[in-house]
Amino acid sequence: MAVYKEIIELKSHGGTPTYVNITPRVKEAIAKSGIKDGICAVISPHTTCAVFFEEFVHDFNEDGDEFLQEDLNDVLGKIIPDQVRDGMYRYPGEKHYEAVASWPDAESYLPGGDRTALWNGDAHLKATIIGSSEVLDVTGGKLGAGTTGYVYFVDFDRTRERTRKCRITVIGE
Repeated sequence: MAVYKEIIELKSHGGTPTYVNITPRVKEAIAKSGIKDGICAVISPHTTCAVFFEEFVHDFNEDGDEFLQEDLNDVLGKIIPDQVRDGMYRYPGEKHYEAVASWPDAESYLPGGDRTALWNGDAHLKATIIGSSEVLDVTGGKLGAGTTGYVYFVDFDRTRERTRKCRITVIGE
């Protein structure tokens, strides 16, 4: 049995959830792995990010999100509204603010001491519901998905732009 691992970097834009179609990168990793039959795990190590498998739908809104992604935002927003004020969620609590303020890079998380920069409890909850990984089939050295099956990485954290990582692990023979 062989194992191939790769980490890809992605940029999130902040302001709204950032969706990235990572299907081509997943397919490239499978091809580079040389594995013909097995599985491919796609994993986000970030607690406000998720990975999901969905149909590519060809229609986009003015922000560049596919219609199913826009629908997902609408549905998630009904059960988990965006955190826009203090007290909407228990998170972040006082001890969390204190812990972040003690980090060596605290300024990047609390610019100028601005606590609103940590108002991302909604992003954590949305990512938890969607899930941080997908396990996909590898058959004949290719992603075992239909024509419209695509793999997406989403950063639900709207607080700022970031560089994110996504791990791709291919296991098989």
